[in-house]
Amino acid sequence: MLNEITVKNFAIIDELRIELDEGLNIISGETGSGKSIVLKSLSLLMGEKASSDTVRNGCDNAVVEGLFDLSRRPDVQKKLSELSLEGDEDELIARRVISANGKGKVYVNGHLCSLSLLREIISPLVEINGTDSPLIEMAGQHESKALLDKSYHLEVLDRYCGCLQIRKDFENDYFELQQKEKDLLKLKEQLNQREQRLDFLKFQLRELSKVNLYEGYEKDVEENYFKAKNFNYLLEYTQKVEQGLYSSDEAVIERLHSWIQEGTEKFKDEKWQSRFELLITAKAHLEDFVYDLREWQRDLSENPIDIEKAEAEMSQWRKIQKKYGQTALEVIEAQKEISIEVDQLENYENQLTSMEKDIENLTSSLKKQADELHKSRTNGALVLMKKVNDELKDLNMKGVQFGIKVEPINEMNSKGLTSVEFMIQVSKQDKFRPLHKVASGGELSRILLAMKRVTGSSDLPRTYLFDEVDAGVSGETAEKVGSKLKSIASGQQVVCVTHLPQVAVFGDSHFVIHKLQKGKNVSMAVNKLQNKDREEEIARLISGTKVTSSSREHAKQLLKVHK
Repeated sequence: MLNEITVKNFAIIDELRIELDEGLNIISGETGSGKSIVLKSLSLLMGEKASSDTVRNGCDNAVVEGLFDLSRRPDVQKKLSELSLEGDEDELIARRVISANGKGKVYVNGHLCSLSLLREIISPLVEINGTDSPLIEMAGQHESKALLDKSYHLEVLDRYCGCLQIRKDFENDYFELQQKEKDLLKLKEQLNQREQRLDFLKFQLRELSKVNLYEGYEKDVEENYFKAKNFNYLLEYTQKVEQGLYSSDEAVIERLHSWIQEGTEKFKDEKWQSRFELLITAKAHLEDFVYDLREWQRDLSENPIDIEKAEAEMSQWRKIQKKYGQTALEVIEAQKEISIEVDQLENYENQLTSMEKDIENLTSSLKKQADELHKSRTNGALVLMKKVNDELKDLNMKGVQFGIKVEPINEMNSKGLTSVEFMIQVSKQDKFRPLHKVASGGELSRILLAMKRVTGSSDLPRTYLFDEVDAGVSGETAEKVGSKLKSIASGQQVVCVTHLPQVAVFGDSHFVIHKLQKGKNVSMAVNKLQNKDREEEIARLISGTKVTSSSREHAKQLLKVHK
């Protein structure tokens, strides 16, 4: 539930704070007072994109912040915990900062995060697996338009029927089938080039088999080539170094030995004795170096490397590097891949038969799943139609019948073998027609409201935002709309922008938006109405700009009836 929203420097809003309640929250105000701006700020908490144009003139940035109560939303608490975004005392604080320079920041419980992550937490798109349930759901003119989209029809029906997980499993299998069909097609395309390809691959394997590859092979080849090419120089160099360090009359190690002996005898204090320990260590390292140098020199002398052979190995390795990879491990991996492809081509017939059998079995399984989905959708559509039509009767849509056309299709797609389309019959004399062809704006609003009434209840309460869902209705019908909104708000939270008194009187809380003129600047404020103030606002909704004594009396009676 959305407990509180704070807005600063957004559009004409200087600073605004609204503390919302559980149940039905009504927002009203004169035309142009800024009701749509409040809803826009709420949509930012749902993860909508922001524009720098919305930052109030003369300000560096705008801020929209929402405080949510998660005490009855363990699913969101779990998601926040998995993301290391936990808040205090079962709360969630979402914050948007929109900069005038075009940049923006998003915070969840004080942690900087991405816009997509905010959207995933607050108002995720309907997931096929049905595991996500939004904290806020916008149900207004935009969603009324969604009623005209056939893909939305299928989504609503599958959610109502509880088919989302079955459809997710079906979709996974469907895409697996598509991949298998692509692999089969690729294999068949290789048929004409099979022999030519096999000859080429076997030539590559023969070429690679001439080299005894192992990890580090490239380093050994390069070292052998270096030794062979620089044999005389290396021999002379090692001899020179060995003599300078050890064998000559003025050898470094011998001189170090002499200095150490003399110094340790002359300098008896501990400081200098520790210094000479460093020379002793250096001498030991030099002796180790000389030993290793002699061993390397002996190996070089006793096992001379054939320069022609080293050059041939190096030349061969360079060719292999150009074709297969820079390191021996890369070439070994390429060799394995070539061997696998050779095996596949040599066992082409068996592989082809196996793949065709897999595709046949998977297609058969998908057909069964699609038939089950279609059956569930057909049965579910009958129940949903009846319940929606029962709601529409209460909304004074006399003679109007809502229908769902569920038909099988010839070609399977990722959703199954079913076409779903919402229909409407405007009178008994008329026939059912597609919703998008004949439904008016008012009819769409009431059908949407009826659907929310049927499908809106949940074990996971949420906040519904209704943006003038009462458009195009009045009188008794408006009262019915208010009653429906009140029932949807039971155990949940509804925020409804309305201009109808018959709807407003059902509110558990009522807020009015005012536009204020401050010199040359325009701002807006919001007040929570109580008692007489609420009567006055209902009276204004009844009579318009000029409130009369009769409209006040009418407002008092309406509030009394629906208290």
